Amino acid sequence: MSENKPRILLGSPIHQKPLILRQFLDSLLRLKRDGLELDFYFIDDNEDERSSLLLQEFKETNNHILLHSSGFRDTYIRNDSTHYWNSELVWKVANFKNTIIRHAETFGYDYLFLLDSDLILSPETLVHLVSTEKDIISEVFWTRWQPESMLQPQVWMHDEYNQWELLPGEQLPPEEIQNRFHQFLTKLQVPGIYEVGGLGACTLISHQAIISGISYNPISNISYWGEDRHFCIRAAALGIPLFVDTHYPALHLYRDSDLSRVEDFIKQTTGGMTPLVESASETESELANSNPISVDLATIAQGEASTNPDLRTIQTVPRTIKHPKLTLSMVVKNESPRFLRQVLEEHRKYIDEAVIIDDGSTDDTAAVCLEALQGIPVHLVHNTHSKFSNEIELRKQQWEEVLKTNPEWILNLDGDELFEARFAQEIRSMLQESQVDLYCFRLYDFWNERSYREDTYWRSHLSYRPFLLRYRKDCNYVWNESPQHCGRLPQNIFELPHQLSDLRLKHLGWSKAEFRLEKYLRYMQLDPDGQYGWKEQYLSILEEQPHLVPWVE
Repeated sequence: MSENKPRILLGSPIHQKPLILRQFLDSLLRLKRDGLELDFYFIDDNEDERSSLLLQEFKETNNHILLHSSGFRDTYIRNDSTHYWNSELVWKVANFKNTIIRHAETFGYDYLFLLDSDLILSPETLVHLVSTEKDIISEVFWTRWQPESMLQPQVWMHDEYNQWELLPGEQLPPEEIQNRFHQFLTKLQVPGIYEVGGLGACTLISHQAIISGISYNPISNISYWGEDRHFCIRAAALGIPLFVDTHYPALHLYRDSDLSRVEDFIKQTTGGMTPLVESASETESELANSNPISVDLATIAQGEASTNPDLRTIQTVPRTIKHPKLTLSMVVKNESPRFLRQVLEEHRKYIDEAVIIDDGSTDDTAAVCLEALQGIPVHLVHNTHSKFSNEIELRKQQWEEVLKTNPEWILNLDGDELFEARFAQEIRSMLQESQVDLYCFRLYDFWNERSYREDTYWRSHLSYRPFLLRYRKDCNYVWNESPQHCGRLPQNIFELPHQLSDLRLKHLGWSKAEFRLEKYLRYMQLDPDGQYGWKEQYLSILEEQPHLVPWVE
């Protein structure tokens, strides 16, 4: 830090509506600067010329303002429900932030204060954050990410957005996760400084953190969505702790309707009062009761597919659906002696339709599908030759067959996967959520009937994966063109608004020794060098005493 006044660079990439931008800029003029030297660096990425004009006017008020155009005029879609991002926009913003970081480093600033342009700050914010002497610290703000959802802070503890305490290796039942989640939210409503695992949007970064190598560059072996997550993971890897301050919560103008709150916020913060934080208790949505599906006896018609030589079976049922349609999408092969009937009998409690690819079965798998789902429309395609050796071909076929049924929601599961029991009670309200297009879940690999495996090679349940997708006709879906491990769904689906669910998914396919041996032999035949997967994990399949954790419903 310099011997005299600390030098602060306040930076922001700005793509903003004029009314919100004006409030943001006015907020910066109200910031106290006692004992600080403050400069500004704005990157004008606006498509609205009125916003660019506001930045020019702000620049004329002060000689310590650097302003330049991004050279882009991209459209960023947002409405009074939510904001819509795609990968190109995310990493464009990341590059803007990295540019500002490099500027702060080159000119030797003691701190960089990176801000999103839809925030309104308390006048005390900057002086207070500098006084904490933390290398990376954010001021908290609270947002309803969807209109009917609960207020949540922009900080989290681990993974993509998990807002609860968790010790390494600790396994928590859903009830304890819920308790800790509410404890975390309650704690952040008390003025203080707390260590967190992730943060963003209103962040003070020290010179020491900058020269240590902090940046918003993507980490190639991390698939988490958003540049802030990559920033935070890199900070943790560099040994830089992350903190959130809750003394002077900012106001987040996430929606145009939030502008109505600005006047009260200014009165509270300029009058020496700490801004009030709304209760973080969840606002329950009022959902219409779904009428039961009317079911008649199924009729079965068989014929030859018009587009390929594979046979197609259609089990049709006259019905009336009073809620968003849920289509089960599944690929099966010789699943009859395994878990197929058990799985389908559970799925039939909530699905409206099924599209199943029978990938060259030589047993009665197809008959089991029709019997277990009797009374539900089933579109069953019989591949005369298996396509699994080139999985991308199979997954694209699965996707295209689903699209022929005009789907609304697609639940993509394998024939050995089923959800815990409460999924059947909660799924209808999830499908009614208009501002979520993708749900992600944790998948638990069962090693016997009552336990799942957890060790270095088997940790799938510690991350979230996409299984439930709303089909958007206007989305340009792109696939990972890999012959193995290509993914069940298009690879760019995280560009859609998505949400993590605490509902758990059981994977039964590893739960018997003979099935594990079969899978091992198949992987070693199709991918002996681990080119498309993880060879060490393949070899670990046959371990005699792996670490198992009891399952608790």
